[in-house]
Formats: sequence, structure tokens, C-alpha cells
Amino acid sequence: MDSLSYLSNADSAYIDSLYQSYKSDPQSVDFGWQKFFEGFDFGQQSEGKNIPTGKGASAPEHVLKEINVLNMINGYRQRGHLFTKTNPVRERRKYFPGKELETFGFSKDDLDTIFNAGIEVGLGPATLRDIYQLLEDTYSQSIGVEYRYMRNPLKLKWFEERMESCRNTPNFDVEKKKRILLKLNQAVAFENFLGTKFLGQKRFSLEGAESLIPALDSVIEKGAELGIQEFVLGMAHRGRLNVLANIMGKTYKDIFSEFEGKYNKDLPFGGDVKYHLGFSTDVETSSNQKVHLSLCPNPSHLETVDAVVEGITRSKMDMKYGGDYKKIAPILLHGDASVAGQGIVYEVLQMAKLDGYKTGGTIHLVINNQIGFTTNYKDARSSTYCTDIAKVTLSPVFHVNGDDVEALVYAINMAMEYRQRFHNDVFIDILCYRRYGHNESDEPRFTQPLLYKTIEKHPNPREIYVEKLLSSGAVDVNLAKQMEKEFRDLLQERLNESKEDKGAPSNPAFSGAWTEVRFSKPEDFASSPATAIDEKTFLKIAKKIAQLPTDKVFLSKIDRLFKERLKMVEETKTFDWAMGELMAYASIAEEGKRVRISGQDVERGTFSHRHAVVVVEDSEEEYIPLANISETQAPFEIFNSHLSEYGVLGFEYGYAMANPNALTVWEAQFGDFFNGAQIVIDQYISAAETKWQRANGLVMLLPHGFEGQGPEHSSARVERFLELCAEFNMQVINCTTPAQFFHALRRQLKRQIRKPLIVFTPKSLLRSPKCVSPLKDFTENKFQEVIDDPNIKAAKVKRVLLCTGKIYYDLLEAQEQGIRDDVAIVRLEQMYPTPFEQLEKIREKYKKAEFVWVQEEPENMGAWPFISRIFRKSKFDFDVIARKASSSPATGFAKQHIAEQTAIVAKAFEIKNVEDAKELIIETTAKAKKFD
Repeated sequence: MDSLSYLSNADSAYIDSLYQSYKSDPQSVDFGWQKFFEGFDFGQQSEGKNIPTGKGASAPEHVLKEINVLNMINGYRQRGHLFTKTNPVRERRKYFPGKELETFGFSKDDLDTIFNAGIEVGLGPATLRDIYQLLEDTYSQSIGVEYRYMRNPLKLKWFEERMESCRNTPNFDVEKKKRILLKLNQAVAFENFLGTKFLGQKRFSLEGAESLIPALDSVIEKGAELGIQEFVLGMAHRGRLNVLANIMGKTYKDIFSEFEGKYNKDLPFGGDVKYHLGFSTDVETSSNQKVHLSLCPNPSHLETVDAVVEGITRSKMDMKYGGDYKKIAPILLHGDASVAGQGIVYEVLQMAKLDGYKTGGTIHLVINNQIGFTTNYKDARSSTYCTDIAKVTLSPVFHVNGDDVEALVYAINMAMEYRQRFHNDVFIDILCYRRYGHNESDEPRFTQPLLYKTIEKHPNPREIYVEKLLSSGAVDVNLAKQMEKEFRDLLQERLNESKEDKGAPSNPAFSGAWTEVRFSKPEDFASSPATAIDEKTFLKIAKKIAQLPTDKVFLSKIDRLFKERLKMVEETKTFDWAMGELMAYASIAEEGKRVRISGQDVERGTFSHRHAVVVVEDSEEEYIPLANISETQAPFEIFNSHLSEYGVLGFEYGYAMANPNALTVWEAQFGDFFNGAQIVIDQYISAAETKWQRANGLVMLLPHGFEGQGPEHSSARVERFLELCAEFNMQVINCTTPAQFFHALRRQLKRQIRKPLIVFTPKSLLRSPKCVSPLKDFTENKFQEVIDDPNIKAAKVKRVLLCTGKIYYDLLEAQEQGIRDDVAIVRLEQMYPTPFEQLEKIREKYKKAEFVWVQEEPENMGAWPFISRIFRKSKFDFDVIARKASSSPATGFAKQHIAEQTAIVAKAFEIKNVEDAKELIIETTAKAKKFD
């Protein structure tokens, strides 16, 4: 017990020394002493009493107990959440030490003693009984709060004053209670209705957590009062149909039609199951304020949507609200098993306070039904709470009994106020249960028989709330019954209508910011649109971004770099990859379209080529040339991301999803690393349009090329993207010149369609004297899906080497050596959508020649598996030259790499002396060593 107290056999001299320290600097003594001396000054000294002094004098027992009261107050604030009544169907774990009087050095005899420490909780001098009861009411009932780990004293004080002044006990008026009952009734009756009318169909019921619906309804109302004009929601499938119907306003008729399996035969979309679909709408609050709600579509990867929602929110914040956090807010609904178990949650939380990704605070709601499919919570995490990840960002957590709907509404309202006040994340852990199995046909008693015996007998939240309202006299006995009957009658009417209606629910794809965009047609990909800009404009912009402010001092290497860029503009009129890329961004921004780029190390560029952000030598002040082109330009933003692929790619996809008129770019540090975000690519980038009718113009830059740098720095897995290509779902390019890259980026915003663009970008070629483009290629041309060989006479050609990307330059070296003059090299710059008509013209041109596909990737990787499949029924008769099939993308041995690359070039040109071919690629390989 002594270890839990501030004093053990203390004497007054010690207390006096602490008191003197406190008077000099209150922060110099521990929390308990601070609070004690505050109360002591207020109470004891006002009565003319002093701390006893003198060596060996004993501190009065009452002084010691004052300190124990402060310990008790602090103890409840820190650990009261461990002793709450928040679990509706399970006994809580036992924690030691507990919260009994004896824990804090008291007995029942002290209950009526008055302590000045009552000042700390707003009671003034009060009896221990009253202080203890206030703490019990505030911290150990239906709401438990974790907040004491936050380091900001303003936030701590805000919580303590808010919670202790009302004892964390809601005091709603009758109208608010009726509103809560109405939404709770809708939630319960809707699930019951679906369960009886669509027996055996999966719906991922909300039953056991129906209090979520009045809570969401209330947070929208409260948010509107506090200035919120728009909410962006993300959630998995548990309860999604209920949220769509009773929060989002999706018609019951449309939902029932989806249960009937109706679909629109005129639209060429695969669709998705009903509990993955998104929706957007405007709702009107009880105070007649309009609020826009968006529920983002989500696959069965439960937490994937988190990053997408944050990106959508940030995009709308930038586009519609001038960066004002107070006008839009994200709400994420998690499951207890997924919020604790899926790494994307951590990646997204780490964005919360980063300049490039912050959204002003997220409301996190956890539907904690204490089970993950069949896995008990004890097997699903090591942490005490499923929400312990909130502590990473010092976010407060409310643990609330899901059966106490008023407590949940009260907590979420406070969370909304906190978010608007401090612009930080806040978590609400709804302790509830799952009435049935993971889906309605699952049998939970196989794995949790005792738990489900309890759940079977447990009344639903509506029954509990009705009983509470009746016992308090807040509502008439017939009101709840009338509500239920009227609502069920309404549902039956809508079900009847859905059965009679032969049509399918409509889901407009292009509205709001997307009004000017449409679905693509095959003819859109026959050739690229005009993307050139006139020479005068090009040079004017190029000169602007190639100069640094003269009043700032930069590193000498940076000065040289920018002088070289200026030389390209004023003298050589030939531009390297970096200038081609930067000119695409600059011209787009100058034309009034926002440009946003993020990823690891993108500001400088992993390969030190971009230098879009330069740093002043002595102050580390940053200067961004592309943000200083003109006063009329659109914003150019570039952000180094934290070390995340999954979270950041999802965020940028969401950003592009909300704004089709911005160029949104994500770059991988090395192309290989995108596989950490494979779920976003599989579920969103490649499939969202066919599943959810949602287009997207995100650009992915993936450095790719075999240069002797080992398995993890060579391949961006071209084959994985190509195997996902169908139905014109995305664009996959591996272009070979800066001008081609320039036009590809500009093309993204020059059409009425939006498609993800996957670009396999160079590494060693960034500094190759051959990988450059003359001015006319920017000002006269457009993107070329296929580039013919300009160096060969067609009549002589016996062999055509068809290739894509960096291997072209290795083949070009051999061609320029004059080994053979009858071999043409044709570049396929865009692999998908595949330019069949253009390739057919090439085939006709060289109709007497054999065609060979050449790639540096292993035969089972790269573009070859795709090329061999799509051309298998055509007139093309391909052979392939590649590395042998392999389980690993590339060798880690430089000499082996050179030998393999040599063999490819030698075989392509049928060179007998392999040593001749070897010399052709050594220079490229040597340069590549700079880039690991």
C-alpha cells in the first residue's frame, strides 16, 4: 500500500521543502503535490493554518489524506476505464490494484470527512463520499476514457472539465430522446425485416451494435452545428446496409432490388456485392442544415478504405474548402479484430499530422463485437484494448457500452467537439456483440458456445432503451410499438414496389466534380490527343523553372544543376528526363490544373534527378521552382511521404478519386516496392470502374530496369499490371524518351476520360546522353503508342526487334555499331491499351521480316506473358528473347547480370562473338551502380 501513496512516514520538513519548491515553480513537484498545494493554498491558508515545521515533526494525518485524495482523483483519471460497466455480454477482466477506498489509503470512516482536494474536480471542499461518487460516475460507468497519456495540458483540462462537470452522464431533452429512439428503431427493425424477408442471404447484420445508427445520426447533427458541411465515411461490410439505408438515405426499394439480384443489363460492368457499394447524398439536419455524405466503396480487405477516405477528404478540403479543416471531416468505422490486426491502420494513423496528408482529425468508430469471424479477442491481439494503436498519435479513446445508446450519443458528440476544437483523431470503442455468426448462415456456437448462450437471451438495444424511457416516464408506452409498426409497414411497401419494378437501381457514376467526365470507348485509345504546347510558352516556362532566386544561397551542386537546366533552355534546346517531367507538371499547373506528387523521397528524387524542392544552404528554407511560375498558376504540391506504400498509395488514389481535374502522382522509391500496396492495385486501381463505376486518373511512377542492382531494385513487375489489364481499365506504358513522358502526363487531363496510368520510369537512363528529346518533340508531337525505327530502310529489314523501355538503348548501341543493317528496332511505348492498329501497320511495313519480342526480364515475367497471349490469334508470329524463366526477378551479382544482358543483345542481333556484345552494355551497367 505504501508504494501507492505519496508519503510514508514523511515529516513536515520534507513537506515544507516541497511547498517552497512549489511556490517557486509549480512544475518542479509531482502532479499530486501540485494539486495538493493548490487546494492547501485555497483552503488551509485562507483559515490561517500553516504546514508544521521543525526537524522530525510529523505531518498531520489529514494532510497526508489530502494527498491521498489527489492520488485517488489522478488514479481514476488514469485507470478508471479499467473498471467500467462497458461490456454487455462478458465479464470484464480483473485489474490490480483496484479502485476500492483501501487502494488509496482510506476506510469507510473517512467518507464523511471534508477534503480541500474536492476543488480539483469542481466540488470545492467536499466529503470523500461526494468526491468518490463523482469519480465513480464520471470514469467507471457506461463510458471509460483513456486520455491521460496526452501531453497537451490544454487537452487534458478540456476533457476533465467537460466530463467531470456532468459526470459523463448525458442529460438529453425529450425531443432528443425521441430522435434517438426513432433511429434505434429503424436500425433494429431494418435488420429484423431483412432477416425474415431474405432468409439465408448474406447481409452482415448490425444486430448487437444497432446503437451505431443513432450515434452516426447524432454526430452528423453535432458536426453541422459546429460548421461541418461534408462527411466522408469509410467502413467494411458489417452494418453497411443499415448505414446506407438509415444514415445515407439510400432507398429501401433500391436495397431490396439488390437483394432480388436485379442489375442493369445495358451497362458493361461486373458489379459487386451489395455490402461493398458506396453512395453519396445530401441530408438535412433537424436544424435545417444541409450536409453532404459520401460512403466510399470498400472491398473485403476490411481496413483498405481507411487510406482512400483520408485521401478523398484531403482532396475535397483542398478543392472545395480552401484547406479549412472545420468544414469537412472523415469518419472511419472499424472492426475490433481489423483495427488491431491490419497494418494499414498504423500506416494511415501515421499520416494524421503530416503536412502532406493531414485532414484535421478523424472520428474512428470501432464496432467491437469482441470476435473476429471465429477468433476470440484473446487470440486477436496482444494489447489490452483493440484501440491501443490510438496511443501512437496520442488520440483519446472512449470505451462505451453499446447497450447504453445515450452514453454512446453523448460520447460521439464530445468526440466531434474535440475534433473541431483540436483537429486531432479520436476513437470510440463501442463494446457490443454480434447477434449471429460472421454472416447469417454461419454457426457461431461451433466456436463460442457459452458466449452465444448469453447473447441468445440478451435483449437488443432498442428493448433496453425503451424500458429505460418507460421507467423514467420520458415517452408513452405505445410510442415505441407505433414506431416499429409504422416502420415495418413502410419497409413492406418498399419491398412490394421493388418486386413489381422490373428495373435495376441506378448508381450515377459521374456527378459533382466528375460532371465533365464520361466512360471510355474503344476509339478513345486509337491515338492520343494533342498535348503539345507552343514553343514560346514552353521556353518561357522552362526558363522560369530553371532559375533560382538570386537572394538565396544554395549548394554549389544545386547551382550547377540549375545552370545546366538553363543551358538546355537557352542553348542546346535538348532536354533530359528530369526537365521533360518537370515541364509536364509546370505546364499543367500553368494551365490552371492542380498538380500533387507524393511518395518516398520524391522532392529530390530517389536518383537525385528531380530536385523539385531545393534547400537554402544555411537555413534549410525550401524553395519550389514549380510553385513559383506565375501568379495565375494552379497549386503545385510535392510531399515526401513516410515510409509507407500501402497507406500512401491508397491516400493518393482517394485524392484522385475526388478530383478528376488534378494530376495526382504517386512514385515508388524503387518500382519493386509497389508490391507493399498490392491490395490497393488489385481492389481499386485495376477494378474499381468495373465493380463500382468509379473512374480514377491516378499516375503511378515505378522505376524499372535491369542494371545489375539485384532482385529488389530491378523489376516493377510489369507482368502483374498487365495480367490485370482488361476492358480498358488502365494504361500501362514504358516510354523511352523525356518527350514521351511529358506527353503521357499531359494526356491524363486532356481527355474526357480518366484512367489510372502506370509508368515504368528509368534509373540509369536519367543521365544517359542518348535519353534526351529535342524541343520540337515537345512542341510539335504528341504521345506515340508505337515508335518505328527511324534509322533503317524498310526494304532491307529481315528481323524486327519489338521491345519496350530501357532494353531499347542496349539494342540501339548494337545497331549503331553497324553489326547488321537489316535489323529494325520498334518500340512499344504503350503496352495497354495495346495499339493493335498501329502494330498492324508496322507488320505490313516489314511483312517479309521475322518479328521477335526482346525483353530484359525473365521469360515468365515482364511483358512477354501478356504479349504472347494477346497476339496468339493474330498474324504476328512471335519468338522471344529474354532471360530464362526464374523465381527471382534478377541476379544480385554484377558479372552475372552483364553476362545475361550480353546474351540477350547477342541473340537479338545474332552476334557470334559475344565479347563484342558485352562491351555494348558495360557502360550502362556502370552508370546504374550510382542508383542503389
